[in-house]
Amino acid sequence: MLIQERIIQNVKNKCIEDESVSACMMYGSFTKGEGDQHSDVEFYIFIRDQNINHFNSRHWISEVNAADLIFYNEYGTEVVIFSNMIRGEFHFLPESKIEIIKSFKSTGVFPNPESMYIYDSTEQLQPLLEELGGSGPERMTHENVNFTFNNVVNAWLMGVNVMKRGELARSLEILTQVQKYILQLIRVKEKTVERWLNSTKNLEADISVQSYHDYVSITAKLRECELKTAYKNALEMVEKLHNNLGAFYMVDIDSDFIKKLYIHLNE
Repeated sequence: MLIQERIIQNVKNKCIEDESVSACMMYGSFTKGEGDQHSDVEFYIFIRDQNINHFNSRHWISEVNAADLIFYNEYGTEVVIFSNMIRGEFHFLPESKIEIIKSFKSTGVFPNPESMYIYDSTEQLQPLLEELGGSGPERMTHENVNFTFNNVVNAWLMGVNVMKRGELARSLEILTQVQKYILQLIRVKEKTVERWLNSTKNLEADISVQSYHDYVSITAKLRECELKTAYKNALEMVEKLHNNLGAFYMVDIDSDFIKKLYIHLNE
């Protein structure tokens, strides 16, 4: 049994024992059949409304498994680094907010909602999880593809401009946004959009060898020559993807506009 599986079982046992907990669900790799020894464990735990103000989440997590660090990240998620170096994410919410689960449908594909079930005393959790099943949101639309092209051009131009100013560190940071949008367009082209919001997840297996090679060409270290090459290659990829996808989707940018971007890059 993996360490993570023992932690998951400990969470379930803790939920059963603690009368202040009304329901618990899991998300992430272990609900998709992809969990391994490197995976995180991630939970939404719903607390009875009358107990939420006095609920000590830090103490609760520590009783699940020994932890070296517990803190809130910038998204308000309680993150734990367990003593065995497993990462965990915990969302503790009042029971009255359990219908937040409905909002998860727009974030992606949930191939097996039953695997997300941990504990429930409300009889609300199972129906809510069942609503997450089926296909995810439609990503391969004119609107979505056009949005992605527009965003990659916007990020590309910003990154090139700050690079020309000499802000190489900022240009490298912006390059990650360029990579994100290009990967999303690659996933449209190759029809692997299930991981839309986390496009690098399982990338080595999800896209073709050629597309992966193309992605490598738009990575760089903090060196001006590498950044210039990465942005040049990124524009070539935008052009190639436009030529490929433009025949199927209505997009704002055209070949004349892309030529102007080439001119701007070389000025």
